[in-house]
Amino acid sequence: MDIAVLTFEGFNELDSFIASGILNRMKHKGWNVQITSPSEFVTSMNGVRIEAQQPLEFANKADAVLFGSGMLTRDIANDDKILSRLSLDPNTQIIGAQCSGTLLLSKLNLLANTPACTDLTTKPWVQELGVEILDQPFFANGNVATSGGCLSSQYLAAWTIWKLAGRLEAETAIHYVAPVGEKDRTVEHCMSVVGQYL
Repeated sequence: MDIAVLTFEGFNELDSFIASGILNRMKHKGWNVQITSPSEFVTSMNGVRIEAQQPLEFANKADAVLFGSGMLTRDIANDDKILSRLSLDPNTQIIGAQCSGTLLLSKLNLLANTPACTDLTTKPWVQELGVEILDQPFFANGNVATSGGCLSSQYLAAWTIWKLAGRLEAETAIHYVAPVGEKDRTVEHCMSVVGQYL
């Protein structure tokens, strides 16, 4: 499985790194999880500069694509030069977005008139595009999911693993990263949040 974690200039570290970290628990199954960006280097909203593992076009053939968020997403949403490099298909790919990444899904016409989740800052921007925003951390319709809030990245990662490898693998991955003393409770809660859409 090829998994693209889309990471743009001004990215939120929690979005990209938590999702990538959880998804990389699937290396034993041959999963290839890659930080995917429009340029060779991107700098986070807090000044962390990283090197992209793959160019943006990697996402077009990936089995799953997750859009992270960041403080410059609104600019990216209006940058046709960047968005034109993406050609995604929810019929053949698992596609998810977190917080302001939902704005990019909407701009790419990937929400198919379904409600979505996002953060409070991005909410009015997505609503301007005619999308109903839900007051909840996660929602999925078919192969497209959205989440709201930095720590909701665990839900996107768990949903992706469950969709592609089954519930047991998702439970195992979340169990590994969950706090000691709270592992069973964390797994149960996470599975209850994403499981209703699977």
